[in-house]
This record gives sequence, structure tokens and C-alpha cells, in this order.
Amino acid sequence: MNTYINIESPVVSVEWLHQNCNADNLVILDGTIKKTNDALQKQIPKARFFDIKNKFSDQSQPFPNTFPSAEQFQKEARNLGINNTSAIVVYDDKGIYSSARVWWLFKAFGFNNVAVLNGGLACWIDAGFTVEPQKHYNYKEGDFIAKPQSNVMCFFNDVKKASDNKTHKIIDARSAARFNCLEAEPREGLRRGNIPNSKNIPYSCLITNAGLLKSKRELQTIFSEVISRDDSLIFSCGSGITACILALGADICGYKNIAVYDGSWTEWGTLIK
Repeated sequence: MNTYINIESPVVSVEWLHQNCNADNLVILDGTIKKTNDALQKQIPKARFFDIKNKFSDQSQPFPNTFPSAEQFQKEARNLGINNTSAIVVYDDKGIYSSARVWWLFKAFGFNNVAVLNGGLACWIDAGFTVEPQKHYNYKEGDFIAKPQSNVMCFFNDVKKASDNKTHKIIDARSAARFNCLEAEPREGLRRGNIPNSKNIPYSCLITNAGLLKSKRELQTIFSEVISRDDSLIFSCGSGITACILALGADICGYKNIAVYDGSWTEWGTLIK
């Protein structure tokens, strides 16, 4: 008898994943961006590598992690064996970092049966669950259909209008030091600064020392200090990755009208001097 699951929360625990790991429609994605050291030579069993940088970004564009076309996303998702009936859990090696970007990309293409693994690979290992050496599995091509959603990702002109007209709350996920121009940007040659009329909620404020997302009550307290329940929200960061962590937290808290600025400060700081 086939077992199919529906994921009812944007975040699931390692215990939940372990209990449901044999579901027929489960797809586990490793959304880690870089795989360069020994710690990254292990994976959760049967995980499929979601290559944000090379497969799921538009590399023809000048900025990193650029939002892919629906055609590209659909093709690469199918290449990973993802179906319309799949239930997807995505993790990364930092706890919650780039996995949130993967989650948001699926949301942007109309797929909601997806969640982030709370605590990521480290939490899975700490719980004593099995890992395996990184390997590539051969997948049957999936039938995933990308259905682009409006107002989930926003772009330079959208943010420029929102900034000029104050139609949205623009929230920057970078560190306070970067937001306040107290330290240099990690991208060489990129100027310091912030988007006019934006506020700062560093993504690290949403994460515990153990790499877990904070409780819903804690998240609500953090967001309520900066935004109101009926605000239209645009989340930004350095290059569109950690903004998705804020989107994840806001989604859990029940905020609506959430968008992520794809180019984020890398684009803004380059185009506006």
C-alpha cells in the first residue's frame, strides 16, 4: 500500500522526517550552497542535491542567485525526480540558511507541499539518525509543473517604487553592522548602504544557538517590533538567500502579502550609487 503525506507546516523537525522517511512521495533535498569541506561529505539518506547556484539560478544574469525562469525551474525539478504529488523536505548544513531559499522558490512556482528541516543536517546527526556518503541517485524524470505566482518574488523596479512611495515595509535580513554601514560588504567592490525607508531584522535573530528556528511566539515578538499585521512586506538581504529566512518566519507567524527582493543589496547597491 502506497503511503502519501501532506506537509502541514513550513518547518518540520528531524524526528518528523525520521518518522516519515519511508513515505512514497517524500523527496529530501539538500539545499546546501557550498560543499567544500569534510563536514559536507555526508548527507541524509537518499537526499537529492538542489544546486541553487548552477541549476536553479539564471546564470546569464550579472547578480548571484538570480530567480530562474519557470521553464528552467520546471526542467531542473523534473531532473531531480520531483512530481506534482511529491512532499518535499529541504535541509542545509548550517541549520536554517539556504534551505529557506529552496522552500521559497517552490512557493514562488506554486508548490506548497514543502517544508524546511529545522536544524538541518547538524540536528539530524545530533539526534543520532543515519547519514550516508554523498552520492548521486538516478531518478525517474518527474512531472512537476511550475506555476509562477505573482507578487512572491519582486525585482528592482518593484522595490524602487515601494521604497519611493512607502507602499511596503522593506525589511533587510543582513547583520546590523552591514545594514548600518559599520562593516564592509563581503562581495568585493560592493558599496555599503541600505535601501531607503527600509528596516533591519537580522536573520540571525530568528535562529537559536543550536541552529533551530525560534518558537512562533518568539518570532511574533521579533516581527511585531518592526511590522504590523496588515503591512505588505518585502524582505531583502545580500543576495536573496537569507531574506527567505525572514519570509519563512513571517509565514509561520501568519503574515500575508510577503515578497522577497531577488537581487537584494547586491543589485541595489550596484545599480544605485
